[in-house]
Amino acid sequence: MNTTRYGATHEEIAGLLGDEPRYRVDQVWEGLYHGLRSPAEMTNVPRRLRDDIDRLLRSELSTVTESVSDAGDTIKFLSAIEGGYQVETVLMIYRDRATVCVSSQAGCAMGCGFCATGQGGFDRQLSTGEIVEQVIVASRRARAAGHRLSNVVFMGMGEPLANEKAVWGAIQRIHDALGLSARHITVSTVGVVPGIVALAGRNLPVTLAVSIHAANDSLRDQLVPLNRRYPLDAVVDGCQQYLDATGRRISFEWAMIDGVNDRPDDAVELAALARRLRPAAHVNLIPLNPTPGWPTTGSPAARVSQFREQLDALGVTATVRRNRGTDIDAACGQLAARHRR
Repeated sequence: MNTTRYGATHEEIAGLLGDEPRYRVDQVWEGLYHGLRSPAEMTNVPRRLRDDIDRLLRSELSTVTESVSDAGDTIKFLSAIEGGYQVETVLMIYRDRATVCVSSQAGCAMGCGFCATGQGGFDRQLSTGEIVEQVIVASRRARAAGHRLSNVVFMGMGEPLANEKAVWGAIQRIHDALGLSARHITVSTVGVVPGIVALAGRNLPVTLAVSIHAANDSLRDQLVPLNRRYPLDAVVDGCQQYLDATGRRISFEWAMIDGVNDRPDDAVELAALARRLRPAAHVNLIPLNPTPGWPTTGSPAARVSQFREQLDALGVTATVRRNRGTDIDAACGQLAARHRR
């Protein structure tokens, strides 16, 4: 039986609470997910029961540090988990929404050199409860700022589809218990094709974002080592299978790296790749955050703009993601790496 606070199911909590009436179990569940309350804050249940909940349902995250940027609208949490490892969560508050970027692994085994998490290597998988608790922590902070958490993106530390079972469990909990629409949940992958296919067979049509970064296998082999196992043809076929099963348009993520993948020829190749999907993939251009272990820098703003305009002219819709929290090491893995140092 799962005895973690946000890993346990409603039925498992009922089992832990023994002879407590069903309405008490419902009150606890409601307090955890809709009220976003700790056991001590559940004043609608007896103190004895609050103490039992706190003892029986253990929290899995403990905050190590927080960093705040953008006048308080970007908050990065560094949390300790079992085993002495650390994971990062980023809350981004906008005028009309609040988005949390969650981690699915401690570290990452994908080895993408321009990613701070990839440079640090892999530690372990996160459990469903550890993923969900990140969302709860961010939801509390968003509520304190007068916002309801509206979007969850699996774009933090780790490769979500290398931990698909736990990630899917978290998606179900976020959807069912927190009431977030599947359309407001995004799963990012560097191209784990079996995970894409598995996700296509699930019953919630979340948004799929694929970190492409290069539109030919030669360059992508260098930037994304997993490409040697699942080359672009296999990735595109998996994406079309997901699109056919869910009806959800695919997003291609493209980190803009100065002199590496930001040339006119790169835009032509990317447009051709995006148009292979029906409908064509949407492209999300991401100015590369600086990483200490990677010698290359992000593309200048003018080149990013030119690249986007070229994609538009080639018939592919493209947007540019605004970087937030650069001053607080908001790129995946940077805060953890700095804290270790």
